Amino acid sequence: MIPHIPVLLRECVDGLDIKPDGVYVDGTCGYGGHSEEILKRLKGGRLIAIDRDPDAVGYTGERLSRCGGSFSVADANFRDISGILDEQGVDLADGMLFDLGASSPQFDEGSRGFSYSRDAKLDMRMDKRQDFTAHEAVNTWPEERLREVFREYGEERHAGLIARAIVRKRAAAPIETTFDLNEVIFSAIPAAARREAQHPSKRVFQSLRVAVNDELGAIRDMLSSAPGRLRPGGRICVISFQSHEDRAIKTAFASLAKGCDCPKSLPVCVCGKVPQLRLTPKRPIYPGAEELQGNPRARSAKLRVAEKLANK
Repeated sequence: MIPHIPVLLRECVDGLDIKPDGVYVDGTCGYGGHSEEILKRLKGGRLIAIDRDPDAVGYTGERLSRCGGSFSVADANFRDISGILDEQGVDLADGMLFDLGASSPQFDEGSRGFSYSRDAKLDMRMDKRQDFTAHEAVNTWPEERLREVFREYGEERHAGLIARAIVRKRAAAPIETTFDLNEVIFSAIPAAARREAQHPSKRVFQSLRVAVNDELGAIRDMLSSAPGRLRPGGRICVISFQSHEDRAIKTAFASLAKGCDCPKSLPVCVCGKVPQLRLTPKRPIYPGAEELQGNPRARSAKLRVAEKLANK
């Protein structure tokens, strides 16, 4: 049994406002925690679980088969949500859930190279069939690209120093493992930064993972199409863990909830856009103290929920 605690489980189920006969999508099923709870609440309805990690797809399929009910598990990237629904013969869904980022088992499986605390080859691929790895990024990207990634996806204060140190180190020999990269990071940053409570490598590893898997691009693609595949009254729930993820969600939801984007100087609307979503609630939902005590990895989680409006 793979240990995995789904984040904000009760809040997600409540946010989806599940109808027993509805069609629901878990766009990042991982190892099935959220999917199982959704499926248990369906009677005559259907669940479509999606993940880009074949290991997660296989595990979730077996887990859900023990629950009964109608479900399918798609081996796919949620950025292709419209195409996936077409393949499943679904026009509109009653609810969609997306739990962003890597799953706990991906971090815990040391050989996959997600964790700075386990020595392994630099990999970080969510889909192991993908060719591009963190090893290629670290050893081939120009210094400017590395610096940009560390700043944008990791908000790393010492991005320039670390990128320069990586380029200097790999000129002598390739940086092969997670611990090799740790050593480069430690050597590059000021002594005071090494003594901070947060591990010095955390932001760099996070940013490389995001870049290797094009996570932000996938989020943007999903946000541009998923709301259009919701039935009126349907809900979309998105859990984020990083500030760049939450900004993308907040911006997309706000735009769809606003509708008209004409300049304020115009006396009347000429764009014709109408609100597509209603934020429910307007502010993000955070884990409670009880959940944080039992699952510290939930501490940075934010859940945003929106409901599809019925526009004539």
